[in-house]
Amino acid sequence: MKRRLLTAIAAGVPLAAAVWLPAASAEGRPPASTTAFHCAQPPVEAPAGAEVESVTAVRDAGGTIKGTGLLGGEAKDVPAFCKVTVTLTHPGEGDHVTISNWLPEKGWNGRFQALGGSAYLAGDNGVGMGNAVRSGYAATTTDAGVGDVLDVSWALKSDGTVNTTSLKNFSYRSQHEAAVVGKQAVASVYAERAAYSYFTGCSTGGRQGYAEAQRHPDDYDGILADAPAVNWDEFEVATLWPQVVMNNEKTYPTGCELDAFTNAAVKSCDTLDGAEDGLVDDPSRCDFDPRRLIGTKVVCDGKELTVTAADASVVRKIWDGPRTTTGKRLWSGLPVTAGLKGLAGTATTPDGTVVGAPFSVPEFWVTNWLKKDPSYDVSKITYSEFTRLFQQSRAEYDKLIGTDDPDLSGFRRSGGRLLTWHGQDDQFIPTRGTVEYRERVERELGGTKAVDTFYRVFLAPGTSHCGLDGQDGSADGLAALTAWVEHGKAPETLPATLITADGKPVERDLCRYPEMPRYKGHAPGFRCAVPSRH
Repeated sequence: MKRRLLTAIAAGVPLAAAVWLPAASAEGRPPASTTAFHCAQPPVEAPAGAEVESVTAVRDAGGTIKGTGLLGGEAKDVPAFCKVTVTLTHPGEGDHVTISNWLPEKGWNGRFQALGGSAYLAGDNGVGMGNAVRSGYAATTTDAGVGDVLDVSWALKSDGTVNTTSLKNFSYRSQHEAAVVGKQAVASVYAERAAYSYFTGCSTGGRQGYAEAQRHPDDYDGILADAPAVNWDEFEVATLWPQVVMNNEKTYPTGCELDAFTNAAVKSCDTLDGAEDGLVDDPSRCDFDPRRLIGTKVVCDGKELTVTAADASVVRKIWDGPRTTTGKRLWSGLPVTAGLKGLAGTATTPDGTVVGAPFSVPEFWVTNWLKKDPSYDVSKITYSEFTRLFQQSRAEYDKLIGTDDPDLSGFRRSGGRLLTWHGQDDQFIPTRGTVEYRERVERELGGTKAVDTFYRVFLAPGTSHCGLDGQDGSADGLAALTAWVEHGKAPETLPATLITADGKPVERDLCRYPEMPRYKGHAPGFRCAVPSRH
């Protein structure tokens, strides 16, 4: 348990980015509402299939909001707001879902914004809500009746079977209900409806945004869904692959050695776009062979280590991605420029034995939802067992939490806009899953140009999981989405600040997929173009 807790804390660094909320630029905002503000218990009509258990409304003075749970964090200088809390249940299902609505007392910008969650946390922990209120939004989020980012105590019922009610709430139902209830709270407190409604989220929050577009296309005018955890049933098993490889090969490269492989790949492929700038714009074109490092000396904690053929073989398998024992590809591997330590982590036991330290999110998915045994030891998974688990997850959970339905025709008809950025160096959710989903939507709905009218994806070089939320730079996707929704200004590029391999910030316009950056050899330096393979 101690090892898992340490792993969870380390994992919290990238996950925490999902609760940071950029403020949309002021340009194009509707004027602040001047209607009467009534922080009183609003009448709430329960969404279909639910019942209202309680409704409260209290004034909160604002100030500094401390984030709850493992993610923590804080939002400062939050103005006073009305906190409307609604609890729902679904008759006969025994659940209790809380929907939190924070409505600024003054300076409401006329917009409604819902915030998604992180890992197994269904909603925001308070930091994003506070930042949204500070930016003038009426904000809402839901706990879906589940727990914190790494709390999966709700996964199984007392008889050991899967709690399908809670999983359904977490997967999609509670986000829709938050939209329904949140809009009612806005209309009651301000005596007018929001002019525009938005959903924002990264990782789990990104997946929830896609679930809304797929299942409830009329809920939001605009959805900002970054590094989305779509294909959940597949990639959550696939991201255990690095541990499966190390355990089956009985080889555990140190963190220093793993960094050496990543750094070598970045250095080798840096100039593929025509510029040597510490950023690999398209890792899928990087063919660096890890065997080139065999025999290389690496200094780690004062000790000199030598990269072995076994180390290189492990990294090669991780980069290649999950396969069956007969060689059939199951899912994408890690981008060669992404950090390996998040999924290929190790730990040393008291007797000095090096063992794998799996990332908790996929570990918990396998132990609770597939094995239905929280004590199951994932280090025992063989290559053949891995294939069985992958296929089991797809068969049992794709329709419930896969969130990969390419038919977005309803969202297109509703006039909605969907915007996504995804880091090319995402170490937890392979970018390829987002790209392949976008390609499936194109095949479903008439090609690139047709889909670009309502759905655009931007890939960010040198950026890890949710990294543009203040880790590996920044990008104001909400401002771009607002301009698109409210003024019809579809984003051709997405301005961003990226962090190079040597830690330097650079200003770079992200290209909309399928275009990629190509260096022009002079200022401003890069242009966006479709690679020849497309």
